[in-house]
Amino acid sequence: MFHLPFPVRDANAGSGAKGLGDLPEWDLSDLYTSEDAPELKRDLDWLEQACASFATDYEGKLAALDAAGFLDCVMRNERISTIAGRIMSFAGLRYYQLTIDGDRAKFMSDMQEKITKFTTPLVFFTLELNRIEDAHLADLLAQNADLARYKPVFDRIRAMKPYQLSDEMEKFLHDLGVVGDAWEKLFDETIAGLEFEVDGEDLGIEGTLNLLTEQDRATRESAARELAEVFGKNVKTFARVHNTQAKEKEILDRWRGMPTAQTGRHLSNDVEPEVVEALRNAVVSAYPKLSHRYYALKAKWLGLDRMQVWDRNAPLPMETTKIVDWPSAEGIVMEAYGAFDPRMAEIAEPFFTKGWIDAGVKPGKAPGAFAHPTVTEVHPYVMLNYLGKPRDVMTLAHELGHGVHQVLAAGQGEMLSSTPLTLAETASVFGEMLTFRKMLEKATTQAERKVLLAGKVEDMINTVVRQIAFYDFECKLHAARRNGELTPEDINDLWMSVQAESLGPVFDFMDGYETFWAYIPHFIHSPFYVYAYAFGDGLVNALYAVFEENPDGFQEKYFDMLKAGGSKHHKELLAPFGLDATDPRFWDKGLSMISGMIDELEAMEG
Repeated sequence: MFHLPFPVRDANAGSGAKGLGDLPEWDLSDLYTSEDAPELKRDLDWLEQACASFATDYEGKLAALDAAGFLDCVMRNERISTIAGRIMSFAGLRYYQLTIDGDRAKFMSDMQEKITKFTTPLVFFTLELNRIEDAHLADLLAQNADLARYKPVFDRIRAMKPYQLSDEMEKFLHDLGVVGDAWEKLFDETIAGLEFEVDGEDLGIEGTLNLLTEQDRATRESAARELAEVFGKNVKTFARVHNTQAKEKEILDRWRGMPTAQTGRHLSNDVEPEVVEALRNAVVSAYPKLSHRYYALKAKWLGLDRMQVWDRNAPLPMETTKIVDWPSAEGIVMEAYGAFDPRMAEIAEPFFTKGWIDAGVKPGKAPGAFAHPTVTEVHPYVMLNYLGKPRDVMTLAHELGHGVHQVLAAGQGEMLSSTPLTLAETASVFGEMLTFRKMLEKATTQAERKVLLAGKVEDMINTVVRQIAFYDFECKLHAARRNGELTPEDINDLWMSVQAESLGPVFDFMDGYETFWAYIPHFIHSPFYVYAYAFGDGLVNALYAVFEENPDGFQEKYFDMLKAGGSKHHKELLAPFGLDATDPRFWDKGLSMISGMIDELEAMEG
């Protein structure tokens, strides 16, 4: 099934540009000029015909092809992926700009249904590929270097071989996919339509969550209580969506014979379960020296004996409420990128000048931030909800990192460009780290340095500790759902069981916080995605340590890693840096960078 990868939330008032400068909007015309553009109709017609002729030419015949014939077949399949991806990118990006617009929602659904219908006859390709004998496939690859380039794709497809169903069943499931997507849309539309009232002001979810980072404690409390109130009123809908999605996954996993609920994610990430388990265990055992220690320090700074959930992302007392306008944000990130390597700034520049970023907060716009790669023959698009907070500058650095990575990997072509999720966060987190180091370098006072360090530690805790707690929540949720329907209270209990453990003993949890699982989109769109953030952060911390220890030639190796896209396994990509994620000590290297920053903050207290 071809569908837009969900815009993952990384980190709604009116366009809210209070002194933020001119916020850029997307120009989607590089994809299509409009939903009735003749080029779009031409591509849909081409796609329908191309899928039908592909099935006629190759179904039942894959094993008999010679190397040249097999390469033609693969390249035709890749072309189909490109055109289908282009259409769905356009439909999806328009929808995320305004999710409450009925016409945009209908257009996206119509495109999804058409493309699913056209591509159902192609399901045979992966099934037949998996029936080819290992020796025969190896022989074909040995005969043709252009075909051998696709080996990593074949390896990933063939990893699914043990879990493959009959051809007829696979086609049925492919066709049925649009029904499962309806639950995701219900989630998106429910979230985008939520209305909150805080201190007499009407807000959407993004604007309300933003208040949790306000300096005024009473405002933070009002926002947290209003979030709890509104989530509570809608909790039955969210519980229904979670129950249905988890049950659908359980049925699919059972039919496929997947040993665990997480197996499918590990396979698509091209990562070994034991590597994820080592990461998870390293982080959980580090909770006391990371989050517990940091939040105890933060409570002291805030003058509190006990922390409440609305204090978790509070600014520090010595922090001035600073609004960073858009030109300044662009300048900070571009300077950091350029200082690392001028080529990096050069790749980032068109995002700002050619309508590749949609930055403003608007009613009905999807929450969060993402970089969508679209297709390799076009370019990525970045979405932000920019409110001018220093943290928003880091989000810009993060998403731009994704964008640079996607531009560099595009040279691999459609089937090899997309990076497994575990490595997809590398360039984004590295971009944040470069921006943070540049801002730290410019800090003129101890207080400014403290605020920056604390902010970075909080971001890392949100990326590592919080996401691993999310992962544990999902593991518990999917395990519990196997024993039957979960009430909202059941899900609430699972949520609270991971929150206290990860945040630490200094926290109290207000009534209503137990429903805060409801708004996290990853749980619905990409089950078990969340550990990729912790993987990416640990990886980047280890990479950055290598860069600091030995900067000579680092840039070349780094660019080569990004250009590789999905053409290499994480072991192969990290080898030039002397790193190995399968080594249990690898994760400690990354986590010790965070605890080192907390050491520095504690020393400032002296």
